[in-house]
Amino acid sequence: MLVRKFEIKDIEQMISIWNEVVEDGIAFPQEELLNAETGFDFFSSQSYCGVAVDNDDSVLGLYILHPNNVGRCGHICNASYAVSSSQRGKHIGEQLVLDCLKTAKSIGFRVLQFNAVVETNTHARHLYERIGFHQLGVIPNGFRMKDGHYENICPYYIEL
Repeated sequence: MLVRKFEIKDIEQMISIWNEVVEDGIAFPQEELLNAETGFDFFSSQSYCGVAVDNDDSVLGLYILHPNNVGRCGHICNASYAVSSSQRGKHIGEQLVLDCLKTAKSIGFRVLQFNAVVETNTHARHLYERIGFHQLGVIPNGFRMKDGHYENICPYYIEL
């Protein structure tokens, strides 16, 4: 497996993986699915998009990286990660996060902050904590799940 910058040829697979997470309704705040046009615009507008690919150059997972704020807080970035459901449990997410940390630092960001990690997303939370992220607290009922009930969210950060 290799993590590299996304290429135009990856967009269709990236959209499919992204939409899978959106449809699950338990991790990403987005509710609208991407299509060929909106997906290209979305991924192209990020500061960086990385993809994890196998030996056949098939996309297994991806991340987006972008500023979390502007001006005096523009040195803080935010990222989201998505791994194909058929590829989960293979440490692809970990490789995406580690690549993202290096890339964010090389772009000039100084802090990576996650605004809304769902408290019940224990796999992601354990990964972030193992890598060295710090939890900032808990926001009660900060995330509306697909079925309509609310879960707590846990903001995290790491200095780059």
